[in-house]
Amino acid sequence: MELRTLRYFVAVADELHFGRAAARLHMSQPPLSRAIKQLETEVGAALFNRSSAGVTLTPVGAVLLEEARALLEQSDRVRARVAAAAGTATITVGILGDSTDPNATRLAVAYHQRHPHVEVRIRQTDLTDPTCGLHAGLVDVALTCRPFDETGLTVHELRADPVGALLRADDPLARSDSLKLADLADRRWFRFPDGTDPIWQSYWNGGELREGPVVRTVQECQQAVLWNGTVGMTLLGHKPAEGLTVVPLIDMPPIRTAAAWNQDDANPLIRSFVQIAAAAYHN
Repeated sequence: MELRTLRYFVAVADELHFGRAAARLHMSQPPLSRAIKQLETEVGAALFNRSSAGVTLTPVGAVLLEEARALLEQSDRVRARVAAAAGTATITVGILGDSTDPNATRLAVAYHQRHPHVEVRIRQTDLTDPTCGLHAGLVDVALTCRPFDETGLTVHELRADPVGALLRADDPLARSDSLKLADLADRRWFRFPDGTDPIWQSYWNGGELREGPVVRTVQECQQAVLWNGTVGMTLLGHKPAEGLTVVPLIDMPPIRTAAAWNQDDANPLIRSFVQIAAAAYHN
C-alpha cells in the first residue's frame, strides 16, 4: 500500500463523500474513486458501503482507518526527525489577533510533545490580514478565522463559534438579551484599512458598507467602542474589557476558526500541525 493511497482513503473516510474528499485533496473525483477501488482490490474486501443514502465505512474499512492513521502519523514523525537531524526542522506559524485562546495554548503543548526538536516560530498578525502572511510567504501555516479569500490555499476548519455585538456597558442596547443586525443599522461600526480582504471586511461589517473608525487590532477595536460608542464584533465567549459588554447577534453567522496553508506546500510538519490542531480544538 502506498502512503499516498492511504491518504486518499483517510480523506474519503473523514468526509464520507467522494466529491468532498476529492476537493480536499485538490484532485478530480474519478482518479480518487479508481485509487480506492484499487486499494479495495489489494485488501481483498470492500472498504466503503456505497448507496443512495451516502457512503459509510465497512468493518474492514474501520480497521484500515485506524491502522492508516497510525502509519501516516508515524511517517510524519519520521520525516520530522530526519529534518531535525539535518538541522532543517522549523515551522513558522501565523496567529491571528489573539494568542491567548486556550485551544491555541493546548495546541502548542501538544505540538511540542509530538515534535520536541522542531523549532516553532510564531508570527502574530493584526486583523488586516486573515491569512497571517501566507500569500506573502511569511508563514508556513496560519491559525486564523474564516471567511476570507482562500485562493491558492488549503483550509481545514477547526471549530465554529457564535459572535456578538461589542458595545459600551452604558449603551441602551447593552441591556438586550439578543440583537439582530437590523438593530445596529444606524450605528457606526469599526472598519479595516483600505486593501483588506473584502470577504473578511464584509463579514465583520455584517455584509453591509459601514461608516466608522479604522482599526487594525483587537485592542483598537475595543478602544473604538469604549471611546466612541462604535459597534464592534467579537466572539461571544470572549470576556470583554472593563466598560464593555457583548450581546448575542442571532442572525450573524458564526466565526470559523481554521488552519490554512499554501495548497502546494507538502511540508509534513504542516500536516502534523493540522492533525494536532484538530484534536486540540475538538476537546
